[in-house]
Amino acid sequence: MSDTICDFYCDKILKGLLEVPVYLQNDRVFAFYHTNPLWEHHVVLLPKRHIESLISLEESDNELLLELMRTAKLIAADFMARFGACRVYTNLGTYQSSKHLHWHIGAGEQLRPY
Repeated sequence: MSDTICDFYCDKILKGLLEVPVYLQNDRVFAFYHTNPLWEHHVVLLPKRHIESLISLEESDNELLLELMRTAKLIAADFMARFGACRVYTNLGTYQSSKHLHWHIGAGEQLRPY
C-alpha cells in the first residue's frame, strides 16, 4: 500500500499533463468541464494551490475560499440562466476520490451512476 495521497488535479490537470476544456481560470482558481461528466453540463472548480479538502482550509485561506465561492456563484448563475437548475457540492473522506479541494457544479440529466 502506498503512503502517497492521490491528487489527480495537482498531478495531471494543473501540470497540464491532461488537456481539459477550460471553463475559466485565473492565477488562483481553475474551472474545467469534467472529462467524464456525471451530468449533461458538469464543471469542476478547484484552487490552483493544493488544499486537501474543505475541512483542511485554514484562516489564512479565507481570501482563496471567498474567491472559490465567487467563482462557484458565477458558474451556478450561468447554469441557472441556461438550464434552470444546478447542483453545487464538494466531497470529503472516502467520497473524495482526489484529495484536492474541489467543487462539482452540474446541470441537466444524470449521465451515469455516482
